[in-house]
Amino acid sequence: FRSSSSLFFLLFNRPTPLVASFGKVSRCYTGPTNTGIASSMIKCDPNGKLMIHVTKLYANGISSTTTSSGTAPPAGQTFSAFGRIYLGSIKHGDKVKVPGEAYSPEDDEDAPYAVVKSVSISRGRYKTEVNVATAGNWVLIDGFDASIAKTATTTSTGGNDDDDEDEVRIFAPLKFPQVGGESVMKLSVEPLNPAELPKMVEGLRRISKAYPMALTRVEESGEHVIFGTGELYLDCIMHDLRHVYSNIEVKVADPVVGFRETVVDTSSLKCFAETANKRNKLTMIAEPLDEGLAEQLEAGKVKINEWDNKKVGRYFQSKYDWDLLSARSVWAFGDSPTHGPNILMDDTLPSEVDKTLLSSCKPGMIQGFQWATREGPLCEEPVRSTKLKILDTVLADKPIHRGAGQIIPTARKVVHSSLLTAQPKLLEPVYRMEIQCNGDIVDGINPLISKRRGHVVQDKPIPGSPFYMLKAFMPVMDSFGFETDLRVMTQGQAMVQSVFDHWAVVPGDPLDKNIILHPLEPSPQQHLARDFLVKTRRRKGLSEDVSMVKFFDEDMREQL
Repeated sequence: FRSSSSLFFLLFNRPTPLVASFGKVSRCYTGPTNTGIASSMIKCDPNGKLMIHVTKLYANGISSTTTSSGTAPPAGQTFSAFGRIYLGSIKHGDKVKVPGEAYSPEDDEDAPYAVVKSVSISRGRYKTEVNVATAGNWVLIDGFDASIAKTATTTSTGGNDDDDEDEVRIFAPLKFPQVGGESVMKLSVEPLNPAELPKMVEGLRRISKAYPMALTRVEESGEHVIFGTGELYLDCIMHDLRHVYSNIEVKVADPVVGFRETVVDTSSLKCFAETANKRNKLTMIAEPLDEGLAEQLEAGKVKINEWDNKKVGRYFQSKYDWDLLSARSVWAFGDSPTHGPNILMDDTLPSEVDKTLLSSCKPGMIQGFQWATREGPLCEEPVRSTKLKILDTVLADKPIHRGAGQIIPTARKVVHSSLLTAQPKLLEPVYRMEIQCNGDIVDGINPLISKRRGHVVQDKPIPGSPFYMLKAFMPVMDSFGFETDLRVMTQGQAMVQSVFDHWAVVPGDPLDKNIILHPLEPSPQQHLARDFLVKTRRRKGLSEDVSMVKFFDEDMREQL
C-alpha cells in the first residue's frame, strides 16, 4: 500500500460538505428544516447568518493543541472549541452569541455573548490560525470556552432576520448510545489539603468540559461526585484532575454506582396533600409505565413540546394500547421536560374539577412533579419508569392563594407519597460484557461471573480463530475489579469490554425495617435493596430510614 492510500480513500469516498449537509442538518438541528436558516445551512451558504455546532472542547497548552508558532497558554487553563460551520463565516474579532444546551426561544437565559479571539484549522498536533473560515469547514475557535458546558451552538448577533419563522434553534446535544448513553459509575473526591478546595472545584469544572460523558455534582452533604462510564474512564479523569486541570493531591472514596427509583404496582390508596395555607388539595396515584416506554421517552421518540395533543394521543394509542382519554391527557415528562422517563397525566373529569383553575396551576404542578422525579423519596436518586395520575384537585378561587410557592412543594410531596405507596423499588445499572478468550478456559470464566451476580447469555466460537466470544450481563456494583480478576485467573488470555446496557430491579424490599444489616459482611440476595438504600442515605448525610412525617400529611398517616 502506498502511504497516501488512506488519503485517497477519504478523498474519493467521503461526501463533500455540501452533499452531506442535508443529512447532518436533519439529524443535528432541533428546529424545522423548512425554514430559511435550515435551507441556507443545507446549501452551506458562506454569506448567511453564522451557525456553528460546537461538539468538543480541547484543552490548550497540551501537545495536541500547540500552535504552529510554538507558543501556548498554560496547560489546561483554557479550551479551544471544535465545531463545524454550517452557515456563514467567522473571523478574528467577531462578536457571537453562544446558546447552550438549555437554550430555547422562550427562555434565552443560556445564551451569553462572546468575542472570537482566534480561528484555527487543526493539523494533527498543531493548529494553524486562519484569517477567515467559511461554511463546510471544521475549525478550532478560541475566546468563548467559558460560555460552553459541553456542546453549544454559535450564531452571529443582530442581523436583518425579520422573519419570525427563521428564529434560531440550537443543535441537539450529543448522545452516545454505543457506550450505553449514561454515566453510571460514581466516585466521591476531596482535596488532601482542605485549603485547596477552590482549585479542585475549578478542576472539576474543566473535567466536565473536557470529557463528554463525565458529570460532576455536589451532593447536599457537601461531597463532590464524579460520574463516569467505567473504571478506566474514571482513572483517566482522576489523572487529568491531579496533573493537568488542578495540579493538587486528591483523595477518593471507594467507587459506587448511581441508582434509580421506580414502582412495581399501583398506589395502594389515593394520596393527597394540602398546601401550607390549607386552601388547596392535590390527589394523585402512581403506576408503573408500560414495558419499553421509558426507553422510548429517553430516546426522544415522543416530542411532547412539538406535537399537538392528537398526535401524542395517537402515538400512545397505537404503540401501547392506551384509551383515548388517557392518551390525550399527558401533561409532561420528568425529570427532563423532553427526555424524562416518567409521565404526569391529568386524570380528572370536567364534571368534578374546574379545568380553568387546574390549567392556571398546571406550570406549578409540572415543576413540582419534575422536582420530585429528579430526587426520589427513597434516597434522592432520579425516579424512572413511573406514571403519575392527577385524580382530584381542590383549588382556591383567588390566584394569590394558589401561587407557585403553594403548589410546587405540595405537588412534590404528593408525588413522593404516591411513589411510596406503590411498592417502591431500587434500580441498579447492569453492564453488557463481551469477553474474548481461548476455548479451553470458557468453563473457568462462568463461575467468576456467577460469583458477582452475573450470568452468561451466549458463548460461541469466533470463525477462523481459536477464540470464543462470551456475552454476559453483570451489575455494575459487582463489576469493580472484575477485569483484574479475569486476567489473573486466565493469565492474560481473556479480554473484556463492558458497556452499560439497562436498569434492573435490585432484589429485596428497600423499606423492610426487619432486615438486620451486619457491618463488614456481604448481604444476602434478598437484603441487597435495603443494604443499598441505607448505605446511600448515609453517604448523602440523610437519616437511615425514610421518614413518613416528611412525605405524608397527618390525615394520610391515619389512613395508612
